[in-house]
Amino acid sequence: MKNPTFSRFTHCNSVFSFALNNFISAFFACIFFIYTRFYGTHEAIIDQDVFDKVQEIRQQRHRMTKAGRSSMFSGLVYCADCGKRLYFYTCKSFERRQDYFICSTHRMHGDKCGAHFIRAVVLEELVWAHIKTVISYVTCHEAHFRAVIERRMKLNTEDAVQVRKKRLKKVEQRIRELDQMFIRLYEDNVKGRISDDRFAMMSKTYEDEQAQLKAEADTLRQEIEAQAQNEVDLESFIEKVRKYSDLQELTPYALRELVKGIYVEAPVEIDGKRHQNIRIQYDFVGFIPMDELNRQDSV
Repeated sequence: MKNPTFSRFTHCNSVFSFALNNFISAFFACIFFIYTRFYGTHEAIIDQDVFDKVQEIRQQRHRMTKAGRSSMFSGLVYCADCGKRLYFYTCKSFERRQDYFICSTHRMHGDKCGAHFIRAVVLEELVWAHIKTVISYVTCHEAHFRAVIERRMKLNTEDAVQVRKKRLKKVEQRIRELDQMFIRLYEDNVKGRISDDRFAMMSKTYEDEQAQLKAEADTLRQEIEAQAQNEVDLESFIEKVRKYSDLQELTPYALRELVKGIYVEAPVEIDGKRHQNIRIQYDFVGFIPMDELNRQDSV
């Protein structure tokens, strides 16, 4: 026997330990399979983009107020001055038209920021009007919309991108050449073909040039990648807008899918009337310059 102290009692203990170990192993194996995700095993029920957007909406959900109401704009509205969120405020005695948003900084710290008070129904009217205008413009004047947004995003022409790619290729080739030149220089120094002083001077020259080229290569890569990402973002936004071409009313999902943030400016009084502007930051493309879009004939 391998175990000299083996007995019937120790045999029972060994069997029990064996069974217990099997149970523990099976338990953790089940846990592993339950909490492990296996991607690409079957066709997705919904697109990844839709899933991600729903998770984002779920994270931004706010609890109902004591009055039993909430706003689809909660979590999206910001103060244009301090950058903090605007709180949604209502109470049981309010009618829907009385619900409002107010700057969180002003509510908590008073004079540190203005109230930026805006009624929820007014905010909805302004946002819906802006979104309808954008949808209509993309639908009717997509080419001009692309031109304006591309200019705003500083997108380069395809020729300019190719110039950058060719330059990057040359820079990377020169960096490799300098590596080989430094190796040969080191071998010449070891064999006594050049002096130590000469080696130090030439190696520093190579290193300085290579450092400059590496910095240039990094800049070129960033510009090329940014160009590609901006192009993808613009296409993604236009595709989303096309999906809502027949939108009849503003829905929470459409709002969250199209809009990233709403910035409320402080109200001003003009000719005895209260005026207040909002700026809408759209997903993928940021702020859309409506005044420039309206100058269609200039492009």
